[in-house]
Amino acid sequence: MKPSARRRGQSPASHALPFEHAYPRPLLERASWSNLNGQWDFAIDAPARWTHPDQVKFNRKILVPFAPETPASGIEETGYYQAVWYRRAFDVGRVPAGQRVLLHFGAVDYDACVWVNNQPVVRHEGGYTPFCADVTDVLNKAGPQTLVVHAKDDPLDLSKPRGKQDWLEAPHGIWYYRTTGIWQTVWLEVVPEHHLAHLRWAADAETFDVRLEARVAGRSRPGLRLSVCLICKGKTMCDDSFVVDRDEVTRTITLPDPGIDDARNAFLWFPWNPVLIEADLKLQDETGRTLDHVKSYTALRQAKPIGKKFVFNGKPLRLDLVLDQGYWPESGLTAPSDDAYRRDVELAKQMGFNGVRKHQKIENPRFLYWADKLGLMVWEEMPSAYRFNDRVVERVSKQWMEAVRRDVSHPCIIAWMPFNESWGVPDLPTQAAQRAFVQSLYSWTKAYDPTRMVIGNDGWENGPTDVVGIHDYEASPAKIAARYADTPGTLAHTLATARPGNKLLVLDGYDLSHLPVMLTEFGGIAYHPDSAHTWGYSRAKSTDELANRYFRLLAVVRNLSTLSGYCYTQFTDTFQEANGLLTMNRQPKFSIEEMAVASRGPIGQRDHEVEQKLKERAGG
Repeated sequence: MKPSARRRGQSPASHALPFEHAYPRPLLERASWSNLNGQWDFAIDAPARWTHPDQVKFNRKILVPFAPETPASGIEETGYYQAVWYRRAFDVGRVPAGQRVLLHFGAVDYDACVWVNNQPVVRHEGGYTPFCADVTDVLNKAGPQTLVVHAKDDPLDLSKPRGKQDWLEAPHGIWYYRTTGIWQTVWLEVVPEHHLAHLRWAADAETFDVRLEARVAGRSRPGLRLSVCLICKGKTMCDDSFVVDRDEVTRTITLPDPGIDDARNAFLWFPWNPVLIEADLKLQDETGRTLDHVKSYTALRQAKPIGKKFVFNGKPLRLDLVLDQGYWPESGLTAPSDDAYRRDVELAKQMGFNGVRKHQKIENPRFLYWADKLGLMVWEEMPSAYRFNDRVVERVSKQWMEAVRRDVSHPCIIAWMPFNESWGVPDLPTQAAQRAFVQSLYSWTKAYDPTRMVIGNDGWENGPTDVVGIHDYEASPAKIAARYADTPGTLAHTLATARPGNKLLVLDGYDLSHLPVMLTEFGGIAYHPDSAHTWGYSRAKSTDELANRYFRLLAVVRNLSTLSGYCYTQFTDTFQEANGLLTMNRQPKFSIEEMAVASRGPIGQRDHEVEQKLKERAGG
């Protein structure tokens, strides 16, 4: 099996420790942790013959956390193989009595088994969600410890959530290179026996209430208390402690309400003013001694549809979103660095968008951290399977629940989307079981998190949903304007008769006329010098033509009062799919200043001047 010739990679030796200082779980952060990224021993087991570490012939090196398909890993093998193995030594030193050693994995695709010192410690199925093992009892008393990871990932299995990972050997259409094995940070923590294992925040901008749920790990112990200090903009808003009852704390904390609207708004999280409430939490014993100390954060914000409009903190807000698939040319689904996650958030805002729809990917929490901190709304979407059967129902349900539980406390997330374009449920109009599947995940998500919008199946065949999402790649702005015009009966006629993707927009039996409507995919205008090997939904011949067409199309969509927002396709080029506003290396195809004005409309005199130039160049 030879490395792919698609691009030249770097050897692992040329890299510093990836994500060295980027704490992998920003909503429950401890001061002390050990990053296990870096060079590991590696082996590919193409037929998946080996079942135990003793059988493996480790003959290569890989740079974790980059997948072996990527140049950044130092492997760059993109063919078919069923399994991979990883090995490395680590040292935790002497573990004090009463302390536990936790081994964390951000994500391993797809079915992972982990051994420490030749003892199995955890198995996890699912390529996009984290898992953890308490390895204390299998550690050697002295000297190095040996960690082995076995990841099985059948490249032809269409009954697992795989997102945009191609089942053909080479990428085709809208599918890309596969991701096998470890692709997010591996890390260690030494924690006390009684420690905070889970936090969940929910903050209400209307009532100024913050709800906290905390779970404590360890054998039941009386007398524990949780001290909580909340600080916002340098002001202490809460400093209290609560009894830990049966290893849990559930409290609603009412913050001081400034009263006047302007004063209240200063404490609310908006995309243009992302105010976070910093949280300092200490788990204490009956004597007041601190057992565990973590940092976290939340924010006061409320996002919901009211009638046909989207309302954010009590104010109508148009959603100006861009489709973001989260791939990089050298490192695939993994950003090359934490700075790259931050840069993507900054770029999306600079391009005039107030949010992103992360497409067919449960994104790394580090991206969500920067979206929280810098102010970017996020729609989270479940990677799809491509068949419907009992196994798909079990896998998708379990992994979607894991993803929502992981990310529910991030202020940036405003919507959940378990299905896209009926992928994995291809017969929704006729199959009751498939309808029930979509309904079940919609209902579970609403039950678990009633504070956010849920889009049951985005694009077409809308059924249980809070927003009617439409995918329409019509290239003509005039036809888009006519199709969604604010004239009596026009939108209702479109919803009843239009067939994007040759699919019904609304399933029979559902009346969605009272809900907001969005174009959640449209545009897709490609520009790339290599037109023979790239594609898009339509094509511009030059960057000027791309800028002009983007401006004309967005001018129509932004001003359609029937739409509560949009999501343009797409943020960057993704391998052969060249319809990004940026190249895959994050270079703008035309002026970012012009993009911003086209995306959101003009703000201030300078933007009006830019808009006038765009109009003149686009022919009025």
